[in-house]
Amino acid sequence: MSNNINDTELLEQLVDAKNNFFLEIGKIVIGQKGILDQILIALLTKGHTLLVGVPGLAKTLLIKSMAEICDLNFKRIQFTPDLMPSDITGTELIDIDPETEQRNFRFYKGPIFGNIILADEINRTPPKTQAALLEAMQEHRVTAGGHSYKLDEPFFVLATQNPIEQEGTYPLPEAQLDRFMFHLNINYPSIQEEVSIVNRTTISNKYDVKKVFSKNSITSFQDLTLRVPISENVVTYAVKLASSTRPNEETSDSYVKQWVEWGAGPRASQYLALGAKAKALLDGRPTPSIEDIQSIAPDILRHRILPNFNAEAEGIKVDDIVNHLIKNIEV
Repeated sequence: MSNNINDTELLEQLVDAKNNFFLEIGKIVIGQKGILDQILIALLTKGHTLLVGVPGLAKTLLIKSMAEICDLNFKRIQFTPDLMPSDITGTELIDIDPETEQRNFRFYKGPIFGNIILADEINRTPPKTQAALLEAMQEHRVTAGGHSYKLDEPFFVLATQNPIEQEGTYPLPEAQLDRFMFHLNINYPSIQEEVSIVNRTTISNKYDVKKVFSKNSITSFQDLTLRVPISENVVTYAVKLASSTRPNEETSDSYVKQWVEWGAGPRASQYLALGAKAKALLDGRPTPSIEDIQSIAPDILRHRILPNFNAEAEGIKVDDIVNHLIKNIEV
């Protein structure tokens, strides 16, 4: 990192804010530290996150609590088969001036105009409606009636999916999946954690949480993440790891050629490098290492690798492929 004292102070502020964040969210959410770590990384890198887990694992509570602690505007969109694109982005309606009775079109903003957007059960709506999120996620703007409307910063989409109940669902297109930085699997709590959850949620209790971040501080930390220096060998490793998932490359591993249909694109390399920078900052370190890349790689590559029919028949999972590559790519 540059020797600018402001960057050093910002790094210290970020580490303090992270520690306070976990203290505050721990009052409401039990466990899930690994998931929250990755969500903070995504927030610092302007990434979006796909959360996959069965119902009842506090996905909505976690996201809502995070928005409150970060002092961000939270909006929840429940995706259903009859949801229309305008239900997300907003719509133009005719307004009548009560004095002049003049008629004008006016754009009424939809729920996408928030800071933290919970796209609940995103795969329950048809591709046309899913596509309404694409421009917002990539460009941080919405186009309607020939006009573009910028979204408020920071802008962050957290989408949820139920991995079990697939009836009445529409698989997310690869183009949209690629817009998500992380694919996070939320697992069941441990017995001890579940006992704590039951004890805490079956009594009358209100939690007073303090705001730890603000819009301005998050924007400052996002800018700081971009300024973090990253060594050439770490960037090279990130690119090698992402490109090694592609079965049609000349240098492809025989394991990948055997089990993979499609591999990760260049956006994976970008997210690996950016995510490693954010992880280093959150740990209080001024520059990322190859270990940072390796720790976030499964969550970044999980939805960007398509196993072939042979892999599915043999029970080879995406995580098995990623772990094989991490172990076998030369550092």
